[in-house]
Amino acid sequence: MEGLTLDLNMTRLTTQVALYLPTLVTSVLIFLFFWLAAHMLQKLIRKYGCKSRVRCELLELTRRVVKVLMLTLGTVTALGTLGIDVSALVAGLGLTGFALGFALRDAISNLMAGVLILFYQTLKVNDVVAVAGFEGVVTDVDLRYTTLQSEEHRVLIPNSTLFTNPIKINGNPEGGER
Repeated sequence: MEGLTLDLNMTRLTTQVALYLPTLVTSVLIFLFFWLAAHMLQKLIRKYGCKSRVRCELLELTRRVVKVLMLTLGTVTALGTLGIDVSALVAGLGLTGFALGFALRDAISNLMAGVLILFYQTLKVNDVVAVAGFEGVVTDVDLRYTTLQSEEHRVLIPNSTLFTNPIKINGNPEGGER
């Protein structure tokens, strides 16, 4: 009797696996499609970004954001294909994004200001600038800070400060084009 019950359970299990297998394969294929698309988009960004005048830091940030978005979208789509209710997951992602955005608002503000500065090339290395009571030569502009070198100090100015305060650009001491 136990052998018959075991055989019946194995038959049911095999039937359920056979019925569920196409859905599982479809879900895996959907995720692989999004994974491949993310890598292709990263290569396109790298290829065409190198040909443009966009800074490397901005390209790297764009590549990472595209990868995370594509993999997140692929995961949610694949889970939905499996029959998992993803509405709670999507709501959780939204709430998590809101909480992280609120907690990291200063860092995100600096990051977004840095992206805009690098994209529009508002400041360039070797420009002499005055902002928020500091004056010096721009030695570096990255995603979070702009570095000024004065005679006495090296000053790291958060990029959000550059967006909320007037900037006086005195020019380039080397006489280069802006």
